[in-house]
Amino acid sequence: MNKTDSIKKYVPKKEVQAYAIAALGQGLVYSCMSSYITDYYMNVLKLNAIFVILLMLLARVWDAVNDPMMGMIMDRKTTKWGRMKPYPLVTAIPIAILTILMFVNPGFDTNNQSIWLYVFVTVVYVTWGMIYTVSDVPFWSMPNVMTPNPKERGTLISYAKTVGGIGSAVTVALPIIVGYIIADMPYEKQNIFKYAIMAISMSVIGMPLFTLSSFKTKERIQMPNAAKKQPGEISTLKRIFTCKPLMLVVLSGVLSFGRYMLQAAAPHVARYSGFYLGSTKPMTEAEINTNISNVALVIQICAAVGMFGAMIFLPKLYKKFEYKHIMIVSCIGGFVASCFTLIIGWSTKNLLICIPFMLISAIPLGVINNVAFAMVCDCLDFMEWKTGYRDTGLGSACQSFVNKIGNAFATVMIIVMYLIVHIDVKNLNVGTGEAVVNTLNSLNPSQNFAMFSLVTIVPGISLLLCAIPLFFYDFTGKKKEKVFSELAVMRKERGIEIDE
Repeated sequence: MNKTDSIKKYVPKKEVQAYAIAALGQGLVYSCMSSYITDYYMNVLKLNAIFVILLMLLARVWDAVNDPMMGMIMDRKTTKWGRMKPYPLVTAIPIAILTILMFVNPGFDTNNQSIWLYVFVTVVYVTWGMIYTVSDVPFWSMPNVMTPNPKERGTLISYAKTVGGIGSAVTVALPIIVGYIIADMPYEKQNIFKYAIMAISMSVIGMPLFTLSSFKTKERIQMPNAAKKQPGEISTLKRIFTCKPLMLVVLSGVLSFGRYMLQAAAPHVARYSGFYLGSTKPMTEAEINTNISNVALVIQICAAVGMFGAMIFLPKLYKKFEYKHIMIVSCIGGFVASCFTLIIGWSTKNLLICIPFMLISAIPLGVINNVAFAMVCDCLDFMEWKTGYRDTGLGSACQSFVNKIGNAFATVMIIVMYLIVHIDVKNLNVGTGEAVVNTLNSLNPSQNFAMFSLVTIVPGISLLLCAIPLFFYDFTGKKKEKVFSELAVMRKERGIEIDE
C-alpha cells in the first residue's frame, strides 16, 4: 500500500459508530447464549451430560462444513445490495426467535425426560448455529471491504469489538436485575424464568441493533465476483490451508478456547466450588442461592472488566507493538495470573483476594478477540498478494469457526469436569430447603477444587498453548509493509475499484 493510501481514512465517524453498535447488538445475543447455555442445559433442563458433550462437538463439526460454505458463497457473488450487507438483515428475526426457543422450555417435563426434549434441544441448537453463521461470517468480513487502509481497518475492528464487548458486561448484570423481579419465586422456577426473560430481552434489543450494519455501512472495495475455476487452478480451500500465517493464527485461536471459560464456567463454579462470600458459611437454601449469584457475579465482572479494559487500550498499543507481540505477552501474563488465582484462592478460600489476579487473567479475552481478528485480515491481504485471489468470506469464516469451536471446547471441558469428579446434577438439583443444603455441602474438596480449576488453571494452560504458534508467525514489520505497498499497486493493475 502506498504512503497516501496508508494515511488516508475512508470510513466516516458515523459509519464506524453504526458498525460498532451493530456489533453490540450481536454481542448481546451471543454473550447471553455462550455464557449461560451450559448452566441452562445442565441445571435447568437437567440434560444428560454425555448428550450435551456430543451435541456441542457434533454441532461444531457441522460448523466446520457450513462456515467455509458460507464464506465461499459470499466470495462468489455480489448482490445489488452488496456482498456482505444483506445477510445481517435477513437473519436477524430467525436468530432472535431461535435464541428465545433455546432458553424457553415449551412444556417438556425435565424430571421425567422424553426423547422429544432432546430432539427439540438438538434442532434448536443446530439451527441457531447455522443461521448465526449466515450472519456472523459476512458481518465480520465487512471491515475488509469498508477500507483498504490496514491501520484504519484494525482500529475499526478494535472499536467494534470493544463496543460489542459491552454485551458481555450487560449479560453479567442482567441476572441481577432479573433476580429482583423474580425474587419471590421458588428456586427452581427462578432459573426457568430468569433465562427466559434474559433471552427474550437480549433478542428484542440486540437484533434490531445488529441490522444497522445492513443500512449504515458502505462496501468501498468492489472485488469482482469469483470466476469459474479453471482446470489445474489451485482450489480456494487449498489457498487457505497453504497460507502459513493464517493457519498459525487459526491454530492459536483454537488453542485459546479456555479463555471462554472465565464467563461460561462462572455459574458452575459458583454452585459447586465451595467458595462463599461473607464471614459465615451459607446454611439455608436462600443463603446458598444468594451466595451462588454473588460468586458468579464476582467472577463474571472480573472477566468483563479485564476484557473490556484491554480493548480500550488496544488502539494505542497497535501504534507501538506488533500484533503477535501483544498476543504473546497477554497470554503469558494471563497464564501467570491464573496460577496465582488458583494458589491464593484455594489456600485462603477467599475469592475477593483473587480479584486483581482474575482481572489480569481476563485481559487476554479482549486481546485475543480483537487482535486475532485483525491478524486474520492481514493474512487475507498476504494471501491476495501471494496468489492474486482475495478469499475474504472464506478467510473470515476461519475466525468465525475458531470462535465457535472455542466456545464448544470450553463447554465440553466444563461438562467433562462434571463427569471426572462424579457430580450428578440430577441428584444435586432435586428438593428444596434442607435437602438442597445437604446435597451441595456433601461435595468433597476434590470436587470443589476441580470446579474452581475451570476458571483458573484450565484457561491458564489454554492461554499458554495459544502463545506457542505465534512465535512462528512472521508476517510483521518490513515484510508486512512491503506486502501492503505492492498489493495496492496490484489492485490498481487489476482494475479493482475503491469508492470514497
